[in-house]
Amino acid sequence: MTHGEVLEALSGLLLGMLVAILSSTVVSTSLPKIIGDLGGGQSAFTWVVTATLLATTVSTPIWGKFADLFNRKLLLQTSLFVFVLGSALAGFSQSSGQLITFRVLQGLGAGGLTALSQVVLADIISPRERGRYMGYLGAVMAVGTVGGPLLGGVVTDGIGWRWNFFIGIPLAAVAIAVIQKTLHLAPRARRENVRIDYLGTALIAGSVSLLLIWVTLAGDHFDWVSPTSALMVGGSLLMGVLLVLVERRAAEPVLPMSLFRNRTIALALVASVAVGVAMFGTSVFLSQYMQLARGKTPTVSGLLTIPMMVGLLVSSTIVGQLISRTGIWKRYMVTGAVVLTVGLALMGTVRYDTAWWELAVFMALVGMGIGMVMQNLVLVVQNVLPPRQMGSGSASVAFFRSLGGAIGVSAMGALLAHRVTALVTEGLAALGVQGNGSGALPNLATLPAPVRAVVESAYGEGVGDVFLAAVPLGVIALIAIAFLPNRPLGTQSASEQLAEEELAAAGMGVDPEHAGAGR
Repeated sequence: MTHGEVLEALSGLLLGMLVAILSSTVVSTSLPKIIGDLGGGQSAFTWVVTATLLATTVSTPIWGKFADLFNRKLLLQTSLFVFVLGSALAGFSQSSGQLITFRVLQGLGAGGLTALSQVVLADIISPRERGRYMGYLGAVMAVGTVGGPLLGGVVTDGIGWRWNFFIGIPLAAVAIAVIQKTLHLAPRARRENVRIDYLGTALIAGSVSLLLIWVTLAGDHFDWVSPTSALMVGGSLLMGVLLVLVERRAAEPVLPMSLFRNRTIALALVASVAVGVAMFGTSVFLSQYMQLARGKTPTVSGLLTIPMMVGLLVSSTIVGQLISRTGIWKRYMVTGAVVLTVGLALMGTVRYDTAWWELAVFMALVGMGIGMVMQNLVLVVQNVLPPRQMGSGSASVAFFRSLGGAIGVSAMGALLAHRVTALVTEGLAALGVQGNGSGALPNLATLPAPVRAVVESAYGEGVGDVFLAAVPLGVIALIAIAFLPNRPLGTQSASEQLAEEELAAAGMGVDPEHAGAGR
């Protein structure tokens, strides 16, 4: 396919991704106001984000496995429809509990878009050429991530936060139609006796959900070291062990254990966890920092995060082009991991009165690091995957990235709530005022000046501590990427590899299911 033909085929996919990202990020700057209007506290704030990440995490490997079994184009359109349905219902929420429930539906659709977009790219583009298109995908993510908070802030300040959830519906309808018209994937051989791994799916959902619920509630509803913690962590680990045993025997495992025996895939998954924490944690807690530590409106909060998104946009686009031209990828990923770690460490120094130019530099560094690493982790994994495992293998990277993000946001939210409570209580005591300890997000405009200063200082220091806690994960990502085998990028797309294997199998009289088993 020519460059123009590829862009035409990907136009609907990129539009669908833009809609999904906009629908996710459009509420980021508005969440403090949304949770305040719905009467929620810090726990509800964290769970509005975590619920979507949890559903995305659980559903991503399932969508990926479905991509290996069923019509990928139809799956892509279905996931987009589910996502938009969840967004529309979220707009009618009357309580934080309802909002969290509908955000789960959003997450189910997002899981499909996350997994299937990478699989479709692999279907029509070779690894050597995929870098430039990964850059385009990264650029779309950056535009959606930048435009979402800005659009959300304007909508919230102008006509109300509920329209943040409704605004993407017309765009989604266009995206579904464009995908139908422009995306034409090569027909795949029909597979007989397809078996869906229901038990593996249930164990993934149970293990991940129980772990995230523990991370969110521990330290607030019960102690970190307590019988309840032991029961929840033990239950999660037990289901994890059972998952490994089940997936080793399943005919069509949702998460094939054979993937983890590949050094490239195993190391990429470790790095994906750390990148997920950085990406999701930064976007979530920066909005709280801007509004609760700096007293800015949702619109201004969105504007002030532009340096991070510009860094992501520029680095992902430029590095993607360089990788496609040269075939060299490792030096850029190692550099990105270093930049990400340094950026997180510098973000750990922020306070409520940090100079704006310093904050802009710190955010730009974090964005550049994420842009150089995130999509390229998918690229190096797809480069070593056999075509018949492209769906589940690609989804596994997104799965661990979302898992890291979900656990990271929950843990960071718990840390932030603990630090802010302690700092506010300490600051109010110094003023001779007793705090109510409600845990509700404050409305700075209604607070007396001395109390407002205490709250802003507490959130500034608390958010800085949260970023500092993420620095070791950046180091882990750097080590994992440094040990990735420096394998040359292939020159065949997944569809071409599969067609070649099927032709070879037909010539030798071999079952196509096993033609590429030793690849």
